[in-house]
Amino acid sequence: MTSPTIVLVHGAFADSASFAPVTRLLLDRGFTVRVPAVPNRSLSGDAAVIRALVEQIDGPVLLVGHSYGGAVITVAGVAENVAGLVYVAGYALEEGESLAQLQGGFPDSDLAQNLVYAPYPVPGAEDGTDVSVVVESFPDVFAAGVDRSTAEVLAVSQRPLSAVAFGEPASVAAWRTKPGWGIVSAADHTINPDVERFGYERAGLRSVTELDAPHLVMHSHPAEVTEVITDAIAQLG
Repeated sequence: MTSPTIVLVHGAFADSASFAPVTRLLLDRGFTVRVPAVPNRSLSGDAAVIRALVEQIDGPVLLVGHSYGGAVITVAGVAENVAGLVYVAGYALEEGESLAQLQGGFPDSDLAQNLVYAPYPVPGAEDGTDVSVVVESFPDVFAAGVDRSTAEVLAVSQRPLSAVAFGEPASVAAWRTKPGWGIVSAADHTINPDVERFGYERAGLRSVTELDAPHLVMHSHPAEVTEVITDAIAQLG
């Protein structure tokens, strides 16, 4: 099989820059990489954006989703040319399940007490609600283990997630038909690591790697994340 294009899908409270260290390592190794901006407006809408991008790529694609990006690739991953899925401290939802439902089965992480809600305009409808992380709490809750100066920049440049996305069920679960790999961030303060473990086990992923890492594992452990991605490509090949 032709080496797949690697599409890195960021999650909530982040943007494409959250994958920057891993992107650099993959490019240095000669891989073709795409790191699209996710609107973070709704699960179905975000998945449609990623699927449209994937379907314009000539050849196979490996989808890599961090955090909420895991939910996005769970839905977008049914695109015919998706060869596999890699979950990075992510949500592996079941068909018909929402983020809120999956999280609701486990104790809250520190994130729950450090969220900010703000309205945003929706043309022709009531205002929506944006959810973001308290800027002062971001370095410890979301980016613990990341250089403080970097974490502070990420804190003030976060991409909020619409509240709608928390309650919207996944229309499909791509892991039922596509092989998958997972990374658990065992020191995660944003998602309870047991949420990650449970989703991965239920999905029957080929392998799961546990790292003593924070939620933003791509910054704290880029080499290890890159290795999981390249190992997945080797297995697909």
